[in-house]
Amino acid sequence: MFRLLLVLHILSAIAFMGYAFFIPAIRRSAKTASQLRFVFDITGKLSWLPKIGGAALIATGIGLMIITGMGLSHMWLNVSILLSLLLVVAIGAFIEPRLIKVAKLVAASRGDEVPAEFSHAMKKIAPLESAVQLLMIAVIVLMVIKPF
Repeated sequence: MFRLLLVLHILSAIAFMGYAFFIPAIRRSAKTASQLRFVFDITGKLSWLPKIGGAALIATGIGLMIITGMGLSHMWLNVSILLSLLLVVAIGAFIEPRLIKVAKLVAASRGDEVPAEFSHAMKKIAPLESAVQLLMIAVIVLMVIKPF
């Protein structure tokens, strides 16, 4: 049971964190409005992935804590949980609503000219996405190394 739960936990982490790592890079590679519309269409269709992955990550993490009898007795685990909660809040409350507005802006544009407002809006979102990516790296490091 432990191994199955661990595999599900790792796959959930990939679904949750992989999306947040790769989608910004894919979005930055778009050079025209039609490419941006395509990227936002694909990301909209895949937006369920980090939500399901995040929920499964929490559920399998709790399951692993129960099976191992670890509870909240390790500081690395407590810090990982805190950072993971910050990730969920940052993505759900700050990044996703802004990206929805940008996606609507791009969808409403015509032709292949990237709307001028797009660059301005993305400059506000990019630091948030970078912070989320750094938090994810910190969580991964804590989970793998278990330093304290």
